[in-house]
Amino acid sequence: MLERLGRFCYRHRRPVALAWLVAAIALFVVGNRVFDRFSTEFHGAHMESVAGSERLAAARPHGPRVSAVLAGRPVDDPGLRRAVDQAVTDVRRIPHVAVARGPYGSSDRSLIAPDGRALLIHVDLAKNLSDGTERDTVDAVAARLDELRRTGAEVHLGGSELVGRAFAEQSRADVEHGETVALPLTLLVMVFVFGGLIAAGLPILAALGSIAGGFAALYGFSHLMDLDPDSASVTTVLGLGVSIDYALLMVNRYREERGAGLAVEDAVGRMMATAGRTVAWSAMTVCASVAALFIFDVPTFQALGAAALSVVLVALFVSLTLVPALLGLAGRRIKPSRSAEGAGADDGLFARMARATRKRPVLTLVAVAAVLLLAGVPFLDAEPRLSRVQALPADAGPRQFEETVAKRFPGRTLDPLLIVAEAPAEKAAKYAASVRAERGVTAVESPEPLSPRWSLIEVHVAGDPQGQAARDLVKTLRAERPEFRTWVTGSAAVLEDHMTEIRRALPWAAAWIAVAMFVLLFAMTGSLLVPIKAMVVNTLSLGASFGVLVWVFQDGHGAGLLGFTSSGGIEVWVPVLVFTFAFGLSMDYEVFLLSRIKELYDQGTPTHLAVERGLQRTARIITSAALLMIIVFAGFATGELLGIKELGVALAVAVAVDATLVRCLLVPAAMTLLGESTWWAPRPLRRLHHRLRLGESG
Repeated sequence: MLERLGRFCYRHRRPVALAWLVAAIALFVVGNRVFDRFSTEFHGAHMESVAGSERLAAARPHGPRVSAVLAGRPVDDPGLRRAVDQAVTDVRRIPHVAVARGPYGSSDRSLIAPDGRALLIHVDLAKNLSDGTERDTVDAVAARLDELRRTGAEVHLGGSELVGRAFAEQSRADVEHGETVALPLTLLVMVFVFGGLIAAGLPILAALGSIAGGFAALYGFSHLMDLDPDSASVTTVLGLGVSIDYALLMVNRYREERGAGLAVEDAVGRMMATAGRTVAWSAMTVCASVAALFIFDVPTFQALGAAALSVVLVALFVSLTLVPALLGLAGRRIKPSRSAEGAGADDGLFARMARATRKRPVLTLVAVAAVLLLAGVPFLDAEPRLSRVQALPADAGPRQFEETVAKRFPGRTLDPLLIVAEAPAEKAAKYAASVRAERGVTAVESPEPLSPRWSLIEVHVAGDPQGQAARDLVKTLRAERPEFRTWVTGSAAVLEDHMTEIRRALPWAAAWIAVAMFVLLFAMTGSLLVPIKAMVVNTLSLGASFGVLVWVFQDGHGAGLLGFTSSGGIEVWVPVLVFTFAFGLSMDYEVFLLSRIKELYDQGTPTHLAVERGLQRTARIITSAALLMIIVFAGFATGELLGIKELGVALAVAVAVDATLVRCLLVPAAMTLLGESTWWAPRPLRRLHHRLRLGESG
């Protein structure tokens, strides 16, 4: 089937390429609109913290808030007072502004800093505004408040709408920056690998088509679920990585077949029947792995899973249709492989490495496993975080707003615990007094009346607002309820809910990945032992990636080089994504290597020689693919969003470890110990596998 598809795309190469060009332009236009649909708000009432936030928003008489902090000028300065009063008056006149409050003429002393050199202004918008109206109103309010810089004061703006906008804008900037860094470097490496610009350019064109399709699919998902701003970077980084990997493998196989003397069309057909089939298996393993994110009942994980799944499927479709068409257009301008590079090269550095490993397989296994386990030790002390505005660059307005408030208003916790009470403020006051006695509580604000039926209690906690003490307090407040209904929310509560859901779903996600990988690798190889071996060695490489993640981002090693300030932990969603993505990508290279080994074995080559020759024939392309993947991930690690920076570094480490220690040492050592039993399976399963004709050699 794949060979017929390849020949069809070759014979109709101009219409196929033109169709993809038109489609890519249309998909980019549609997909670019997704940046306006990102949200930093959590939705989905299955988590108490989210349900509490939604009830709080519903109970409040007004809509979103825009705030400003003015610092550096004495609050009692007459000129400053006149300017602030005039600004507040002007803001009140802006359509759809419900309330504007400044410190002057107000009994609320919390709007003035204790040192008298900073003040706060709060502006609440009307509720239930359309997206466009709300955006325009926020812009008008922000513009007027920003004019207070003329007073000589330091002015910073904050609020949920501005935070969401800052994340969306930074996400777009990081995507553009990552592409600017990664694409030229990958093209340069591929020119070196293929020895020609045309062959090197094909994977880049395939990657651009995949990203266009991925963004369009993401825009479609945005109408079905809330999308985190990180979805854009995930789509781009994964789209670039797998598209280049797949196209690289296929172009390399095409050059080998041309080097063996096949005509262009026959080489395309043979490429699709072999490398095309491998790419299909590889895409299925990656999709199966990232599909585990849907097991987590967390909207952020599901949105990122949707992004990853979409772009991998698009990358597969691009590889199986656009790449054969482009090869047909390029024709003889793509150089065939020389015999030293092709399938006839059975002796070389990697073959000698496999022979050396075969002499001491147990020592190799123990030594490499010990190194990987030792590298993973720092992960035992991992501290989860939900960084919120701290994930933005240091010069981002909303981050500067919160940091200025924290500095100028001592004791004012930026991330207090919020208790939404279904009770009037008078009734909730007694409960608030009892909360003050809880361990670790530094202050409890008087209940704020939201409506005759609802009130809000702010609880300030000593130390890290997302630390273990704060999360323990969340558990206590949820275990010891008053006589009326309460919802405990705030960033510590959101983090605790995420941790609870991860602990619940992670075993199921791991089981899903294990079963899916087992079935897919058995279907490809016909062996029951190969999938088990693959999952064990891939788990070891993941441990090293997790350890580096904590060592760098939690402990702060290399913070200056990577341009970040450690938050004392790692983003709670990053290890989950690294687990699913890296496991899928590791299986990617496992499939690349196993497909060649199995092809040789099916042709009658003994297992030890099949491993040796398969490694030699694929090591160069796997190493090249891994290098390109590392460049892509590292390119996005140079962006500004902390979570994507963490994800990029962790995935780069995972790919580097997998392509070197795992593929070149662990896999040959394990298959040496297993010997001919590597391919064992019960006779009924062997017959089934043979009847279905699964595997690369067909």
